Amino acid sequence: MSAPPAEGLVQQWESEQTRLRQQVLDHDTEDWQKSPVFSGLERVGGVDLSFIKGDDTRACAQLVVLSYPDLKLLYEDSRMVTLTAPYVAGFLAFRETPFLLEALQRLQQKQPRLQPQVVFVDGNGLFHHREFGLACHLGVLSGLPCVGVAKNLLQVQGVFKSEEHQSQIAALQKGGDSFPLTSASGKVLGKALRSSDKSFKPVYVSVGHRISLDAAVRLTLSCCRYRVPEPIRQKLCQPRWLGSIPSFHG
Repeated sequence: MSAPPAEGLVQQWESEQTRLRQQVLDHDTEDWQKSPVFSGLERVGGVDLSFIKGDDTRACAQLVVLSYPDLKLLYEDSRMVTLTAPYVAGFLAFRETPFLLEALQRLQQKQPRLQPQVVFVDGNGLFHHREFGLACHLGVLSGLPCVGVAKNLLQVQGVFKSEEHQSQIAALQKGGDSFPLTSASGKVLGKALRSSDKSFKPVYVSVGHRISLDAAVRLTLSCCRYRVPEPIRQKLCQPRWLGSIPSFHG
């Protein structure tokens, strides 16, 4: 059993998180984001760390880039990594972001023309204990627009798996229906989205960086063939556990 992290480390992370939080842009910054059909958007990315069962330190850092709107695979990069930072609730980004950022940097160095114009992150953005989740952290450090899409509800800031929440989910009649995730203070931190007519479980969408919540929700829906948007689903369904050589397609 690992030892708890030093108090000084947590304080350092909290200070750094507060500093970076001030750099988050929660509005549209690109022309394509304001287009009803995202005209001008050609490449969407997805990132995640996939852990080996029973091992909480070894993981596969994954990045895929798909064409938009046809969602065909353009690039994939997987690398086995060893995480050294301890797990602390609310500070997951300090543990995972460095490896995801390295994957984006490798792409920039080797195939800059395939750099994604937006990145889907398998996790939360502003829907977070201190409104600075993994999608925000990666967005600020990479400078890229990022969208957080979580498969499970993070119970935070007054949002719980209550009877009211379950009734709101039941009221989502079709793909594209959504409802806001509102904090106890009344601030909308994200939205629960029914992303497919065939899926009854919503995904939880929140702003990471350089995109509005409205555009993030619309883009998530447009990238969903099933429940989870393709840049995340393809990565989760096709983990590359061997080697560390990027692959290019097309």
